[in-house]
Amino acid sequence: MPVFIWDDAGEGDWALGGASQWWLHQSLAVLGTEIRERGGQLILRRGDSAKELERLIESTGADAVYWSRRYEPSIRQRDAGIKSTLKKRGIEAQSFNGALLHEPHTIQNKQGRPFQVFTPYWRHCLVLAKPEPGGDAPTRWPALGRWPESVSLDDFGLMPALGWASGFQSVWQPGESGARQALTAFAKSVIDGYARARDFPAERGTSRLSPHLHWGEISPRQVWAAVKAKGADRGIFPPSKGAQVFLAEIGWREFAYQLLFHFESTPTQPLREQFRQFPWRDDPAGKLLKSWQLGQTGYPIVDAGMRQLWTTGWMHNRVRMVVGSFLVKHLRLPWQRGAEWFWDTLLDADLASNTLGWQWSAGCGADAAPYFRIFAPVLQGRKFDGDGDYVRKWVPEIARLSDKFLHAPWEAPAGVLANAGIELGRNYPRPVVDHGEARAAALAAYKMLRETRPN
Repeated sequence: MPVFIWDDAGEGDWALGGASQWWLHQSLAVLGTEIRERGGQLILRRGDSAKELERLIESTGADAVYWSRRYEPSIRQRDAGIKSTLKKRGIEAQSFNGALLHEPHTIQNKQGRPFQVFTPYWRHCLVLAKPEPGGDAPTRWPALGRWPESVSLDDFGLMPALGWASGFQSVWQPGESGARQALTAFAKSVIDGYARARDFPAERGTSRLSPHLHWGEISPRQVWAAVKAKGADRGIFPPSKGAQVFLAEIGWREFAYQLLFHFESTPTQPLREQFRQFPWRDDPAGKLLKSWQLGQTGYPIVDAGMRQLWTTGWMHNRVRMVVGSFLVKHLRLPWQRGAEWFWDTLLDADLASNTLGWQWSAGCGADAAPYFRIFAPVLQGRKFDGDGDYVRKWVPEIARLSDKFLHAPWEAPAGVLANAGIELGRNYPRPVVDHGEARAAALAAYKMLRETRPN
């Protein structure tokens, strides 16, 4: 009997954001249809997980419960309690790894402690055997007789009330079939060029598997097997430099889960404790944060990324680094505010990866970006969107500017701006901060933090 329980309160401090709820609704709809086509029914319940499982066991006489493990701190605690209670009642209760290549508790360095640097972590993991994917789902569901009561998917209230999610459907295909198609297309025609193409946001150079991986519609075992199969055709593994770099990105996802597992406070607290004293800028009215959230900073590559996020529920990884650096080092606003916004607006809002990414940007986490690494948004735009295709798509009000001025409109002469239909401060904002001044202030803040660090 396949069951999904919508236990929003059971998610602890990290209840699903709006974008995640949209994906969950779509994915459950697809799953329910696929199960019905095989003669079964997906039972939906809403409420406390333990209580709903108890009701289902009482009404059906079930003597075993199985589920895929999750690794968020509050979920681990909840599920451990459920497992203990079920076993005391004589109910078989087993959980399984369906989300990772290697579970966090199985990986240790030579000192018996968790890795905090990616390269030795991944080097260690590469020599370990990788589990093979499981078999396909049955073509026909075993007859159950009378199915227990199920609520409607609409009763979960997952669909956003605002129309901002309307653009998601044209970009994404939630569900296992969509995940398989995305993996097949990537492995066939994109992966070999991934090492270079992944840095250019206007190109289709990434896998776009992150939402499917997050929601369990495909597993890293299947991803690994697909890359391995491609290598078998050539007699080598990984089959290309692109494949090697891509698998390392799967490794970063694994690394993020290990950090979350061993350092449970990191979603809200820096791993490096001295960063708790970082002198963040005051933004009492929230104007700077709002300009960043809405893609109105005056820096086109930053604004393009934030608008892509709002419209599609996803942002290119290179641009994620740029907008993350801009928030914490140009605006000098707490990385937690960025993590919260991403949590609400990303379809692949994964607590482990989101935490690792933001602590990396702020320089306060494991294997983090050095404090002096401050992405220059104009340089990043010119280097990775030289033709301006990405910016022109997401910031159309400046699309008529030439490539020379596209990534720095304030440098354009008045006549050039006028011919392009741009009036800075009216139909496109002036930069909310000066890059040189912001960089100097950030470096000074990080320098002060280093000097006051206890020995």
